[in-house]
Amino acid sequence: MTELPKSTGAPARQNVTFPSGGTTAHGYLALPPSGSGPGVIVIQEWWGLTDHIADVADRLAAEGFVALAPDLYGGNVAHESAEALRMMQELPVSRGVELLSGAVDHLLALDEVTSQTVGSVGFCMGGGFVLYLAAADARVSAAVPFYGVIQGELPDFSGLKAEILGHYGELDESIPAESLDSLREAIHAQSGITPDLRLYPANHAFFNDGRPVYDAGSATRAWESTVPFLHERLG
Repeated sequence: MTELPKSTGAPARQNVTFPSGGTTAHGYLALPPSGSGPGVIVIQEWWGLTDHIADVADRLAAEGFVALAPDLYGGNVAHESAEALRMMQELPVSRGVELLSGAVDHLLALDEVTSQTVGSVGFCMGGGFVLYLAAADARVSAAVPFYGVIQGELPDFSGLKAEILGHYGELDESIPAESLDSLREAIHAQSGITPDLRLYPANHAFFNDGRPVYDAGSATRAWESTVPFLHERLG
């Protein structure tokens, strides 16, 4: 079994455990005020399962969703970019997708979840995993990558069932705006689905309000389109 990346940083936000990928996985689960609702997987940035990611899950719960953020780093959180890059690179994409599919299993098995499929929202590394997961698991019907970083080759989108709403920054040098054209074309050619990939006058990680690149206006616009998109697709 592939070992998870290790760090000496502060522990991740966790409040739930579940079986996934042949191991006991951890995550952060947030329930809506009503106690039940459609399920959404929240996928971490390369930093790990941080307070920011837990806050995104809480915000989704406040909008009526049952939100689960699985911990892909086994409780570890990076605090410097070099460490985050190392931890991301030490997690094979195939293993990440396996762990995320296990999280989908757990989420859909919860009595509190009212939907037959799930949505997925992710950021940076997690945005890339949103696309990998949606391509591999037909139970994902709504995929929302925020500035998703694709590691290596694009996934095979021929089995994709999810509608896609993507949020990207025009100033993001790590994901050039022109690269979205080839991504859009590949998704449509292989699945027949045309993704809605939107650009904002912002940089990478513009949604993370704990980072200097946070752009409140762009973050608000992206969020205000994400919530109804998820509700429409998940019921």
